Amino acid sequence: MYRKQSNSGTQSRSNGRFNQRPQARFGKFNNKSRSHNRGPKGENISHSRFINKATVTEEVENFIPEHKFADFIIEDVLKTAIISKGYITPTPIQDRSIPHILKGQDIVGIANTGTGKTAAFLIPLIDKVLKNRKTKVLIVVPTRELAIQIQNELIGFTKGMKIFSVCCVGGAYIGKQLSELRYTNEFIIGTPGRLKDLIERKAIYLNQFSTIVLDEADRMLDMGFVNDMRFLMAGMPKPRHTLFFSATLSTEIEKMIGEFLHEPVRISVKTRDTSKNVEQDIVRVSRGLNKIDVLRELLAKEDFTKVLIFGRTKHGVEKLSRALIEKGFKAESIHGDKNHSQRQRALKGFKENVVQILVATDVAARGLDIPDVSHVINFDIPATYDDYVHRIGRTGRANKKGKALTFVE
Repeated sequence: MYRKQSNSGTQSRSNGRFNQRPQARFGKFNNKSRSHNRGPKGENISHSRFINKATVTEEVENFIPEHKFADFIIEDVLKTAIISKGYITPTPIQDRSIPHILKGQDIVGIANTGTGKTAAFLIPLIDKVLKNRKTKVLIVVPTRELAIQIQNELIGFTKGMKIFSVCCVGGAYIGKQLSELRYTNEFIIGTPGRLKDLIERKAIYLNQFSTIVLDEADRMLDMGFVNDMRFLMAGMPKPRHTLFFSATLSTEIEKMIGEFLHEPVRISVKTRDTSKNVEQDIVRVSRGLNKIDVLRELLAKEDFTKVLIFGRTKHGVEKLSRALIEKGFKAESIHGDKNHSQRQRALKGFKENVVQILVATDVAARGLDIPDVSHVINFDIPATYDDYVHRIGRTGRANKKGKALTFVE
């Protein structure tokens, strides 16, 4: 299609124990055991916070949306696209955010992971572009996987609308991105470091963008991107339309909100830290046992059909992945030392059930929508409780039940 040039294991659980070796235990503490672990950032996390039985009964608090997608004042072609995706009733964050975004108001959206935040900002921003083709939107996210996922969702919504986008992330070939940026793109989606690089190369002109989305802002703060975010915001014209999404609030996040947004509408649909759909427990590894042997016995169980395992370091994740492959499991890994194509290939294989196990650092803990993950296993204790919440949010999605296990030594 012509595009206009731009100017710019085999064991069972019984009475809290495995009935075969290795003798790891679920749940309860004994008097000699420690009930806390300190993550690498120094946060002291009680093991009891890793234990929570999922409820099987119906939710007591049933959300009643104020709108249906058909009620929103958006272009008919977009309504048709939404219907074709099977969307009828908005999620809480969508129901409460979309009307304000359509009015052009700045918003701060605080919501649990997996609540439909992407569609909450994509739908009204696509409508904004359809109504004014000069509109250009910048979407900033912490990881390349999340950027690619957002672009794929955008493409799914905009088929046949002649709305174009480019994904600008580190680890991918910059030459291809530079080439795509020579054309008009209504949406640019990227990670802070790569976006800054492209701006400094004069491939992106921030003064052309009147709308910006900062998604998973707390994660970007944790990853040290705050100065890059300030660089992006400082280069944009005022007034601008700013959408800010975060799963957590802190003093630093509040400071960013005050710095970046103008009279924002605050929307919070966060009800609890962890999903009721995720049964959480610990696996206590007794002294003298090998953690990998305990893990192998777990993974051999029939119900461990699609397992996401989190480790603390890039080296540890790669070592664990190779060890599982040597033991006969179909496993892949994702971490910062892998290049873009390797990470995408691993993620694709896991999503499509070509591999049973994905071993990852916290790069895979946020934003990624991977269907039907049966178990999340914290092979290493997370650095903070917020990291734990995001890790286990990869299972128990779309009202399905999931399980999360945390290894404790």
